Amino acid sequence: MSAEFEQLVAEFDKFQSKLQNVDDRLANIGGMQDELSRLEATATSPDRSVTVVAGPGGAIMDVRFTEEALRQRPEGLSAALMSTIQQAVAESARKQATIVEEHMGDDLHLVDQVLETQAELFGTTVEDLKAQMEDAPARERAEQPDDYSERSVLRSEAEPQQPTPPPAAASDGDRFLKNLFDEDDR
Repeated sequence: MSAEFEQLVAEFDKFQSKLQNVDDRLANIGGMQDELSRLEATATSPDRSVTVVAGPGGAIMDVRFTEEALRQRPEGLSAALMSTIQQAVAESARKQATIVEEHMGDDLHLVDQVLETQAELFGTTVEDLKAQMEDAPARERAEQPDDYSERSVLRSEAEPQQPTPPPAAASDGDRFLKNLFDEDDR
């Protein structure tokens, strides 16, 4: 009977250890959610004419074009934009998997699963994608706009709204147009 009792005690200790591990992981969820909410992944086209910023879940947060981008043929610009979006979203997924794995443990090998799936989708190797992940922080620090002519396509909340100057002497037509545009901004 004592051998059975010792085995039960050992199983109970193992069970308690697993519960403690789950408790520890759940305690980190708030930090993980905070990191995930601040996640940004930036990708730039090879010719540096298009830059895309993706956020949590691959949501596109910003798209920037240089003057050179606007000189491209529509088909070329469209292809560059789609490719850059794809890169930014893929990098966002890799970053998300890394954050989740850091907080929840790598029991599921989430980063490996994401890398394998992306390697298959993009026709590359897991090793190449891992190298991109290692190079990403250095690229982000070194990446500065070539010039100040880059323009954001999406309105940023950080950008201050320019107040419209009051009209000198407003006619009925001016008041109509002002009211029309003010209604569109709401």
